[in-house]
Amino acid sequence: MATKTKATGQAPSHAKASRGIQSIEVGGELLKALVRHGRPMCLKDLAAAAGLPAARAHPYLVSFCKVGLIEQDQATSHYRLGSLAIEAGLISLQHVDPVRLASDELPALATAMRCTVSLAVWGELGPVIVRVEAGPTVVHVVMRHGTPASLRYTGTGKVFAAFVPPQILLEALEREPNSGRQTDSDFLLELENIRQNGISTVQDELLPGVSAMAVPVFDAFGKLVMAIAAIAPNRLLDLDLQGPQAQAIKRIGAAISRKLGYSKASAAP
Repeated sequence: MATKTKATGQAPSHAKASRGIQSIEVGGELLKALVRHGRPMCLKDLAAAAGLPAARAHPYLVSFCKVGLIEQDQATSHYRLGSLAIEAGLISLQHVDPVRLASDELPALATAMRCTVSLAVWGELGPVIVRVEAGPTVVHVVMRHGTPASLRYTGTGKVFAAFVPPQILLEALEREPNSGRQTDSDFLLELENIRQNGISTVQDELLPGVSAMAVPVFDAFGKLVMAIAAIAPNRLLDLDLQGPQAQAIKRIGAAISRKLGYSKASAAP
């Protein structure tokens, strides 16, 4: 005999299926706090960072220590991420494709900045553009997949010049024609500024009337893995490092770096 179901005119509720376990969510704030701070923390500071009273946080920490998510230093009693958390993080990183991860962000970035944006990695001979997302304004520059980027005269290239190992940079520069528009001392000073500011900018260097800016993306070991760049006619790209366009591209670069496991604490000295 068929069972009749009363029609309500509403879609089935999925509240039960999506309901979580509150205690796990609360305890997760302690893990997030340790990740954010990037260093061992005492109970009082860790609890405060997670928004919990110390007495409430302590049982969570005991359980996390038992399963290996957190470890407690016996000498200082400070807490740090445990072996299970580290192993899980490393396994997760093995499955991350940096190019795919960054490519997913390019359409929204092109729209927000109203520029053509690109993604480049280090190839056999130097920086190579591997993704391009056209912006609303046409830029008459040859920029397609596989296009090399000049180390001296493009925003993308200068990011790589600033962060790749010196010997690799010297070898790559020897292969690149030098038109003499930029002396070595000027170039080295510019690279130092890029390292300090986390962004490179160019105007009228490769082509008259065209500006660009680029930011680095780092992995969990502080190694440069790619550069994200924006390019547009001079009138459409504000090169002010504190301006909204520069801040937008820097936020994207920093966000992708975090997804790849990067933090300043993990950066190579």
